[in-house]
Amino acid sequence: MSIKLGILGGGVMAEAILSRLITANIYATDEILVSDPLAQRRDFLQQKYGIRATFENRSVVASDILLLAIKPQVLDLVIAEMANESLQKPSLVISILAGVPLARLEAAFPQIPVVRAMPNTPATVGAGITAIAPGKKVEASHLNLAKSIFAAVGEVVEVPETLMDAVTGLSGSGPAYVAIAIEALADGGVAAGLSRTVAMQLALATVFGTTKLLQESGLHPAELKDRVSSPGGTTIAGVIELESAGFRSALIEAVLAATRRSRELGKS
Repeated sequence: MSIKLGILGGGVMAEAILSRLITANIYATDEILVSDPLAQRRDFLQQKYGIRATFENRSVVASDILLLAIKPQVLDLVIAEMANESLQKPSLVISILAGVPLARLEAAFPQIPVVRAMPNTPATVGAGITAIAPGKKVEASHLNLAKSIFAAVGEVVEVPETLMDAVTGLSGSGPAYVAIAIEALADGGVAAGLSRTVAMQLALATVFGTTKLLQESGLHPAELKDRVSSPGGTTIAGVIELESAGFRSALIEAVLAATRRSRELGKS
């Protein structure tokens, strides 16, 4: 059977994507081929998901759709293999290579539509969000195909490539910021006398529940904050401390710093 989806690189994000695609019946197990240099990793993916795995990048490149999920420094190797004119070329290349611009990808894969994507780590549990930026040769059918692939691991938004660094700074790096906030909430609970287990359970449920409430109600975060903050009450006292400590501006600056760093890495 022909390879409908070739995944170059068998890391955590590649595994998240292929597992959800199989679960959603978007691709059958025998339609996916993954390459990875580590035999242990290849064996794991084959045994757990029933897909095919190889150490040869060349075999994966000769697929209908090629998903680049490798380290950016390995890209030159793929380019060299693609230079072989006798090799079957994919009809669409999708890249999740951090910091690698469309211009470089399109130069590496001339005449092939290229989509650049930035998923985030919650994709591993099907709750991620992926920003995609289409290249010059991408048509509506290609874009819809890319969206269907990443929809299997969460939400999908389309942005111009000029904003991909901002996406990296917000949703790409954002899970770390949220994790720190959750840890700090739990630490606060422990400081107030709660056990570590209960404090973490409360912190996780509070963040999860608040996110779900905002999504389903359509409330602006400021409106929800105002509803919870009774005059002279406990919440407004806590909010005052957060404002005094620069919590809001710290998060804004974290996103901007990560955006700048992403931009720097893209130029290196």
